[in-house]
Amino acid sequence: MAEISKAAVEQALASFIEPYTGRDLVSTKALKDLRVDGGRVRLEIELGFPTRRYAPQLSAALKEALATLPGAGDVQVNIKSHIVAHAVQKGVTTLPNVKNIIAVASGKGGVGKSTVAVNLALALQAEGATAAILDADIYGPSQPRMLGAHGKPESRDGRSMEPKVSYGVQSISIGHLIDEETPMIWRGPMVTGALEQLLRDTHWRDVDYLVVDLPPGTGDIQLTLCQKIPVSGAVIVTTPQDIALIDARKALKMFEKVQVPVLGIVENMSTHICPKCGFEEHIFGEGGGGQMAKQYHVDLLGSLPLDIRIREGVDNGRPSVAMAPDTPVAQQFYEIARKVAAKIALRARDFSGRFPKIVIQNT
Repeated sequence: MAEISKAAVEQALASFIEPYTGRDLVSTKALKDLRVDGGRVRLEIELGFPTRRYAPQLSAALKEALATLPGAGDVQVNIKSHIVAHAVQKGVTTLPNVKNIIAVASGKGGVGKSTVAVNLALALQAEGATAAILDADIYGPSQPRMLGAHGKPESRDGRSMEPKVSYGVQSISIGHLIDEETPMIWRGPMVTGALEQLLRDTHWRDVDYLVVDLPPGTGDIQLTLCQKIPVSGAVIVTTPQDIALIDARKALKMFEKVQVPVLGIVENMSTHICPKCGFEEHIFGEGGGGQMAKQYHVDLLGSLPLDIRIREGVDNGRPSVAMAPDTPVAQQFYEIARKVAAKIALRARDFSGRFPKIVIQNT
């Protein structure tokens, strides 16, 4: 029996398309080590996004692909991830302890944006990344309730705040500093100033992905925030309803104006399945998110159901991904998280932290 060659393995890997990046493992330099000894093959794959739950699936797919090669015997695959910082808008100062920032936005309220944001952060955490969430909705903060993270944040040095930690996810919100029923009667400059303080005065701890739950709308506040927050990419949340899609398009165009790449669209409340009879009904319309994605040449990251368990979970500080990690709904959030993180991994890296700042002084 002929022994398998290293060249044959490399050729097979060059034709294997990793589903989340849409690229092969050779051209993306994900193949870090390859050893062939007789019929034994040892692979080391390194991806630029978290893979804790995904690794067994990818490993099985690679073993199946290589098993068909003549001479292939025992195949062992070691998959690991290495998350780095990626490029943001020009002229925006990055954060020292945050590698990537994902903005989650919607053109209007009531589409489940905050629910998607918190479950996205939890899904990234479940996949092995260090995740955090910034509640940027100063007028209507909801993340403290959704994460069950109440109380004021600590300050160890008198200058910065320690993020609240719930289900392993770091978070900060104006809701941690005020009573839940206290209205924020602030004008635009005060809001943007408060948000910048929350972002930059929080002692984030080695965060791979910071999810920013933006306030709904596309006004001056949202535009100013997008110009001041170093964003790696944005996710647009909408429902299939025509009126929601109109506003979602505005949010997408806002990100285009400030040169923030739109990673894709999440269609929330896409369908409702009756728990008693199983009848499926598209209450808010059908296919709107997909049509919008096609129109603007971005990806539809996922379609989430209208499910009472999702709503009850966040209302009670028990989000779906954290409390029911093996349910179909949680699986959909993992899929969205992998697609988002993989798209960021394909973007240009940020090397600004490697270069020292040059200061010229008169002596």
